[in-house]
Amino acid sequence: MSVDKTKFEQMLSRGAAQEEAFAFYDGLEGASTEDMRGLWKGEEWVTGHPLEGLLTASGWYGKEFVSAEHVHPLIFEKKNGGLYKVNPLWIPMNLPFDKIPRSLIRPAMTLARPLISTRKSAARLRTIEYRGKLCAAMIYDKKDIIDVFRKVDDDTRLGIMDIKSLDTDKTYFFVLRRPSFS
Repeated sequence: MSVDKTKFEQMLSRGAAQEEAFAFYDGLEGASTEDMRGLWKGEEWVTGHPLEGLLTASGWYGKEFVSAEHVHPLIFEKKNGGLYKVNPLWIPMNLPFDKIPRSLIRPAMTLARPLISTRKSAARLRTIEYRGKLCAAMIYDKKDIIDVFRKVDDDTRLGIMDIKSLDTDKTYFFVLRRPSFS
């Protein structure tokens, strides 16, 4: 399957309605669990979800898939460029996210870093069926969240975050890219 990368990048930069994002997502092949191994840099895709802007404002870097049993779902970047892993157990999911000033997020993460940082894996990688296709899925160990991935190309994944307890009819979309270390 061939993906129009230019169209994808344009949709990503301008944002999309939920329906348009799902139409694109549904047209992609499912990513395999083997395709997910390694460190990935993340970015949000604006589609109208109340969580949008929080990860970017917090210094979210991405995710790391070490093995099927060892996944780091939340990796953040310090101002000096160093990376640290966060235990998602300490991230509350029942806040009024759309009312939180984005300018307060990064300082709060810096203050909380000693309490929320971890070296332990906090998720697993499995294959599930989602919207009619088999896909790699990251299942959080202690949250009711599943991230499901489709393959844009060898170095790009489109993910959705399925959050059972969040009271919204919107789906959170994000992109993962393999970082190029030069």
